[in-house]
Amino acid sequence: MASGVDPLGPDNVLVFTTSVINGLSLSGTNRYTAAAKSPLTGGYGESEAGGWWGPELRSAGYDGLVIRGQAKSPVYLWIKDGQVEFRDAGPYWGRLSGEVQDGLEQELGDKRIRVLQTGVAGERGVLFAAIVNQLKHFHGRCGLGAVMGAKRLKAIVVRGTKPPVAMDEEGAKRQLVWFREHYDRSKDRFHTLGSASALLALDASGILPTRNFRDGSFEHARAISGQTMRDTILVNRGTCFACAVACKREVEVKELGVTPKYGGPEYETLAASGSLCGVSDLNALALVNQLYAQYVLDSISTGVVLAFAMECYEHGIITKEMTGGIELTWGNADAVIQVVHQIGRREGVGRLLGEGVKRAAAELGRGAERFALHVKGQELPMHDPRGKKGLSLAYALSPTGADHMEAPHDPLYAGFHPQGHPLGPLGLIEPLDPLVLDGKKVRAFFETQKVWSSYNSVGMCDFVGTPLNGLELQPFVDYINSVTGWNMSLYELMKVGERNNTLARLFNCREGFTPEDDVLPERLHEGIGNGPLKGERVDPEQFLAARRLYYEMAGWDPETGRPTAAKLAELGIDATAIRSAT
Repeated sequence: MASGVDPLGPDNVLVFTTSVINGLSLSGTNRYTAAAKSPLTGGYGESEAGGWWGPELRSAGYDGLVIRGQAKSPVYLWIKDGQVEFRDAGPYWGRLSGEVQDGLEQELGDKRIRVLQTGVAGERGVLFAAIVNQLKHFHGRCGLGAVMGAKRLKAIVVRGTKPPVAMDEEGAKRQLVWFREHYDRSKDRFHTLGSASALLALDASGILPTRNFRDGSFEHARAISGQTMRDTILVNRGTCFACAVACKREVEVKELGVTPKYGGPEYETLAASGSLCGVSDLNALALVNQLYAQYVLDSISTGVVLAFAMECYEHGIITKEMTGGIELTWGNADAVIQVVHQIGRREGVGRLLGEGVKRAAAELGRGAERFALHVKGQELPMHDPRGKKGLSLAYALSPTGADHMEAPHDPLYAGFHPQGHPLGPLGLIEPLDPLVLDGKKVRAFFETQKVWSSYNSVGMCDFVGTPLNGLELQPFVDYINSVTGWNMSLYELMKVGERNNTLARLFNCREGFTPEDDVLPERLHEGIGNGPLKGERVDPEQFLAARRLYYEMAGWDPETGRPTAAKLAELGIDATAIRSAT
């Protein structure tokens, strides 16, 4: 792809790729990647998803897809056991995701097909539109659903009957046995409460994003917690392909038409549409989650856009006349539901908000930029760097804009100990204070960023791999080697992660990004408004010093932020790859 292409034009390239272990039997190895130039940031866009589609694509005979150009009219791609054809998607254009899933199952006469689709939001160019498979498993970030919609590619439907097999089946089996012996689902918070288990813990720590990050504690946190969901509206614990963790929530609220068909809210959804907007009605949040699935929207960006709009409304920048009479006041669940519909359809005030907070603030003016919480144009996830300072580096340095999945968060560093810690093989054995941002914290972030980047490369779920769960690094490497027949070391796997980060950085340098884009919104340099960490902030000078240290540690020029020739040579990256970036 040439530099400077329009993310929503035909020259943008949309890639879906699985991995060498995707579709085999180890828990957590079902994830796959979507990537393109992001319409939200104008830089590198990447988003992983779990579920069932990636393994099915491999069973159908393909490791990945590269989508170029733009169809003249809506189409879907049908792949079955090596056979590929484009089919008319006219009947599905403008339909909600559940209707598309049902229609394709009926048309193809097979309920075992796996459907990956963009939604109405993607068709209409919402810049944070997502992509979803089987209605529940999302490529949430970077607006890749808008890229798919711009190409008029409604869906990619796959069906395969020839799953991959391991080169060394006995070796792979040994690692499956190891995981079974070291994993107890009954004690796993991701199984019992899902990602929503984080909500009460973060509130108790004073870092639950509340009222557009003004506060760190929400007075109604328990009402929207994973514990309350478990005790009230949860009807099932869903899972992904071949995964024992079963962290997915499936909920039902009959009086609101909420069905388990669309799963249930994750932590990010409960916080972004709940505490961030002051909403305390769990049933309403279950409906909002279903709307996100039906329109196929990123729940993080949508929630942050809504909170931005509420704060602008509070300050008179957005008026009741602009919203068509909707009162965008904190805690107004009905207003949230109405505006989600408008964003998904790009109608009313949803036209403006569908641009994301950066562009919406620029259009509104009058100081709205202060309430637009983003990095590189991508809205902040639901974790507050003021209470876990290493996260400030993850947000600022992620090539895709603010991203909480760049590396493990500071509380996990705080738990490091001299013997037995699963990240001990990386030398991270010293406890680190979550509220400190120093050289040791930069090193911990730099090393663990490689881990999660390598997980993305091989399709491993962070909720199964260390340090969030029980699959340790060496058994993981041994499993990869058994499946592939390789003899890869842990060192080499970490270099895969570092190489990925560096290549994404090169992409952004080519598109004109500089250290001026590796910054935090001003609100994070201000004190938290309430709770146990009231007044805590990210010190600007400490942040800039830590950022510079990271540049030097990563082999990036500390003045320009570009990877050096020496670093590229070390990673085996052809120096010509940066000709247009220098």
